[in-house]
Amino acid sequence: MTDAAHIAERYIAVWNETDPVRRNALLVQGWTEDATYVDPLMRGDDRDQIGTLIGGVHQRFPGFRFALDGRVDGHGDRIRFSWTLGPQAEPDMIKGTDFAVIEEGRLKSVTGFLDKVPPGA
Repeated sequence: MTDAAHIAERYIAVWNETDPVRRNALLVQGWTEDATYVDPLMRGDDRDQIGTLIGGVHQRFPGFRFALDGRVDGHGDRIRFSWTLGPQAEPDMIKGTDFAVIEEGRLKSVTGFLDKVPPGA
């Protein structure tokens, strides 16, 4: 398997990319064509839907940035990592942990859990 930390870094880069064309290029590089993403608030069943979901996060939280939080763990074809999301003044306003399945070095499926969400977010 490709280095778990590198895959997690590419994942965060996709979520931070505000330009839809560049974001789509990152999705093509780092996610399988039939990739899936699911968390308690949303679901995407292919790269196009995942890109749309990410665009929606940018619309709802303009100027917020994702960052890895702590160590990335990998085991076989699976990785686990935590992240933060927030504006520059409060970069860990929202926190989560994601579990991913990797196929040939690319993300096949991601299941996200929200660990910290302020009221109204």
